[in-house]
Amino acid sequence: MNIALAWLLFALGIGHIAYAFVKFGSPLMGGLKAGCVGQFGAPEVRRTAFWFVMFGPLLMFAGQVAVHAAAIGDMRLYRLVGVYLLVVSIVGVIAIPKSPFLLGLLISASIVAAGYGLI
Repeated sequence: MNIALAWLLFALGIGHIAYAFVKFGSPLMGGLKAGCVGQFGAPEVRRTAFWFVMFGPLLMFAGQVAVHAAAIGDMRLYRLVGVYLLVVSIVGVIAIPKSPFLLGLLISASIVAAGYGLI
């Protein structure tokens, strides 16, 4: 189960990127077509799109670290990944209650619980 949860975190990163291109496709492409450099500071929708895409690889990286930790049995590192994501997700849910951070909250809480052997 530990490795499956870690891969779920990795998949969340892929989903984050895919969703960004579906939700913000036009602003992203507009910034790229305009030359990319300095094109994502304004308008606000471009900045939002940029950060949405940039967060995806970070989730994928965290998922890969969790996969590695689970594979070698390093539950301290595994839990640490879960705790970091849990904190980010809690802050995200508080800041934007109707947001996809709820999915991160569920995955991270599951990783922490699995890391302690509770599930």
